[in-house]
Amino acid sequence: MVKAIGLLSGGLDSTLAVKIIIEQGIEVLALHFVTPFCTCTKKGCQQAANRVAAQLGVEVKVISVKDEFVRIVKNPRYGYGRNMNPCIDCRIFMFSRAREYMEATGAEFVFTGEVLGQRPMSQNLAAMRLIEQESGLMGRLLRPLSAHFFAPTIPEQKGVVKRELLLALQGRSRKPQITLWQKKQLYDYPCPAGGCRLTDPNFARRLKEAFGHGEDSIEAITLLRYGRHFRLPGGAKLIVGRNESENNILRPYGGNCRYTIIEPKNVPGPVALISSAASESDLNLAAKICLTYSDYQGSAPQPVVVNQTDEMLTIPLVREKLKDFII
Repeated sequence: MVKAIGLLSGGLDSTLAVKIIIEQGIEVLALHFVTPFCTCTKKGCQQAANRVAAQLGVEVKVISVKDEFVRIVKNPRYGYGRNMNPCIDCRIFMFSRAREYMEATGAEFVFTGEVLGQRPMSQNLAAMRLIEQESGLMGRLLRPLSAHFFAPTIPEQKGVVKRELLLALQGRSRKPQITLWQKKQLYDYPCPAGGCRLTDPNFARRLKEAFGHGEDSIEAITLLRYGRHFRLPGGAKLIVGRNESENNILRPYGGNCRYTIIEPKNVPGPVALISSAASESDLNLAAKICLTYSDYQGSAPQPVVVNQTDEMLTIPLVREKLKDFII
């Protein structure tokens, strides 16, 4: 049986692309790439991709590219989109890895759920042709949802793929995809579009600021998702939880060699994390900020707990003063 490699994000478009290729009697081997920036579901796109693969009966190989991907985000050859999203470099990287998997497994081609014109930076004709060339997939990269806007690929020329069964979708609307999903009488369609935190202005601002201070570990990047972030005068990073859910996420990071944890002692309030290497003045300021976001309403010194054992007395700040430090 002919085999093809499908890039499966877990979103609607890539799922439909897999379905279309399966319907042509082709064995699909799905690839799902894990990065620190996926936002498809609360539990991550990997769960969505696994669910879709099980629904369609295909094998899915999960590839973690976290550290490699961070290096690409820091220095993309083809630049960024509106925020910190290196979409062209991202696709070249992933498609190159897919080509390697294609060659290793004896598959005929690679396919994706890309739709012409759906994303301004990476899904215009020029960018899509560049990505195909730079990834080494000339003639072997099929976009089933927009195939009729491109020259026939090698598998189409060979009759392995029936071109007349491929689509001519374009543009940002996903209504045609949702209609097609319903027509095929499939159930529980996935999120219409897998998301990327790099396109979010707030996350991108935090990431750029963190890179500027050499904070590029997966742990540091993960923590950018949660809490209020501050850069203190001595250079320390402070993260203050905004609610109980974020407090529960931040708390396990405290007390290790990288972060000191601060919490108010006698009143409900946030969990705060500060770099363990913080100066004494930054630590004192962090304690004040932590107390400022607590339920304490007075002005007398109050205790905060540091690393769950030590205590220090501090007073809250006027919130207006925090704007100089917030990221």
